[in-house]
Amino acid sequence: QVQLVESGGGLVQAGASLRLSCAASGHTFSSYAMGWFRQAPGKEREFVTTISTSGGTTYYAASMKGRFTVSRDNAKNTVYLQMNSLRPEDTAVYYCAAGFRLGTMTREYTYWGQGTQVTVSS
Repeated sequence: QVQLVESGGGLVQAGASLRLSCAASGHTFSSYAMGWFRQAPGKEREFVTTISTSGGTTYYAASMKGRFTVSRDNAKNTVYLQMNSLRPEDTAVYYCAAGFRLGTMTREYTYWGQGTQVTVSS
């Protein structure tokens, strides 16, 4: 089993950057593909990005590609989401998730963190 804890959220102005972290417990972190999702008030949880076990393969949602970068450090059991050029529409709770394969859908992930709030003011 894996426990995930996100951190790094906050309130920033449009155009700013934030780096989210997701720390995983357990000794099998490197066996999981990791994903980031986000959920804005009144909306469904949506895919942001995913990264393979080695970090060699990544996929991004179209609206985040070029602004967001996912990475992982298996020695630290941590996955990161670097977010640049933030927009008010990026405001959401951001969740990390662990799964057994790369995926863009929530049902493809088994373990979830509690989320961290990102608020971008205009």
